[in-house]
Amino acid sequence: MGEIKNSLEEQIKFIAKNFLEKSQGKKIQLISHFDTDGISSAVIMIHALKRLDKKFSVKILKNLEEQFIYDIPKDKLILFLDLASGSLNHISEAGLKDVFIIDHHQIIQKVPENVEIINPELHEKQKLSSSSLVYLFCKELDPKNKEFAKLAVLGMVGDLLEKQIDKLNNHILEDGEIKRKRGLLIYPSTRPLNRTLEYCSQPYIPGVTGNSQGVLELLREVDLIPKSGKYKSIIELNKEEMERLITAIMLRNPKCKHEEIIGDIFLIKLFNKLEDAREISAMVNACSRFGETEIALQFLMEIQRAKRDAEAIHIKYKQHLISGLKYISESEKIIGKNFMIINAKSHVKDTMIGTMASILSASSLYEEGTIIVTMAYYDRKIKVSARNVGRFGRNVREILNNVVEKVGGEVGGHEFAAGCMISQEKEKDFVELLKKNLEIEMIKI
Repeated sequence: MGEIKNSLEEQIKFIAKNFLEKSQGKKIQLISHFDTDGISSAVIMIHALKRLDKKFSVKILKNLEEQFIYDIPKDKLILFLDLASGSLNHISEAGLKDVFIIDHHQIIQKVPENVEIINPELHEKQKLSSSSLVYLFCKELDPKNKEFAKLAVLGMVGDLLEKQIDKLNNHILEDGEIKRKRGLLIYPSTRPLNRTLEYCSQPYIPGVTGNSQGVLELLREVDLIPKSGKYKSIIELNKEEMERLITAIMLRNPKCKHEEIIGDIFLIKLFNKLEDAREISAMVNACSRFGETEIALQFLMEIQRAKRDAEAIHIKYKQHLISGLKYISESEKIIGKNFMIINAKSHVKDTMIGTMASILSASSLYEEGTIIVTMAYYDRKIKVSARNVGRFGRNVREILNNVVEKVGGEVGGHEFAAGCMISQEKEKDFVELLKKNLEIEMIKI
C-alpha cells in the first residue's frame, strides 16, 4: 500500500504523482458509481485522462459486486471512483496489480498493499463528495483541469453535502465560478413556479405535489399571478413573495422545518446557461436509474444531442415518480405500531423504490421514528429500502441485517437509511420476519 500522508491535501499530491508514474504506457480501466456524484467524478476524470493522452475505458456500475472484481483484467491500471472502499478484501484477493481508489465511503477493512487510496475517512473524516476529491486530484495532474470545478459542485449537491462546505470545498466553489443564492430549496429554481411545484417531491407537499389544480390554488392564495401567461421562477421572487410562498408550503406540510426548506441554491453553467445544480443532478440520476448512464455521461460532457435525451428521460422519470407515489398512497400496506411496509411488487421500478421511501419519510404524513419499508421486484430478486422518519429512533440497517441473516441476501446503507436485496422466493418469509423484528423492537424500547 502507498503510505498514507497526514493531511488529505498531501495525500492527493502524493497519489497524483504516483499515478502519473504508474500509468505510463498502461491502459486504464475507469470504474465509477452510477449516481450524480459517480457520474460527475467519471466525467472530470475522462477530461483529465484525455488531456494526458491516456488510453482508457469506462465502466459505470449500480453496485460493485464481488464477481465483477475477480473478472477485471489483471494487466490494466484500475481506477475506482465513488466506490470500492467497502470491497478492499475482494480487491486484495483478486490479485489486481495497480489499483487507485478515490472515494468517500466508510472503510472497515485493511487497505491492501496494491492499493493507493484517497479517502477523507483516513483524514479527520472531512465531508467531501467523491467528485470533489477527483477534481482536486485532477487539478494536481494538470492545473488546467480547474475548468471542471462546476462538476465537483454538482456531485456535492447530488450527495447532499452542500450544507457542509468546508475549506477545501470553498476553493472548489471559487474555482468553478459558482453562483450562490439564498432561497426556497425547491428545484428547479430557474423554471416557472407552477411546473416546479407540481413535480416537487422533496419536500412532498400534500394536495400540491402531482396536483396541477392544487398548485394553482396555492399560487392564487399567495397572490402570485402569471405575467403574460408565465409564472415567475423561485430565483425571480422578491423577499415578500418568497416569505408568503414559504408560509403556504409550511402550512400544508407542518413537518417542514424552516431551516430544511431554506438554504443555498447553487447555479452552475451548463450548455452556456445558468442551471440549478439540483435539477442537473436530478436529470443525471434519472438517466442512471433508467439504465442510460451513457446519456448521463454525454450530458455532463455538454454534448447537445444528449441534452435532449436527458430532458426526455427526466420528464419520464418524474411521471414515473408521481404515478409511483399515487400507487403507493392508494395501495394496501402492512401497518403496525411505528412501522409501515409497502410491497409494490412490479408496480414500481426497483431503481425508484428507494427514492419513494425517502420522499415518504420526508413527508408530513408519518410521525418521527416511524420506519418505512418499501419493496419492489428486480429480475428474480426484491429490492428493499428502509427509512426512518426524522432520522430518529431504531437502527434500520440492524433490523434488515437480522432478517437477512435468516433468509439470505445482501444488506447495505446506514443507521437511518438502509436497503437489502433478497430473492423473490423468500418474499413471504422476509415479510413475516420483518414484521416480527419491527414488533419485537417496539416491546424492547
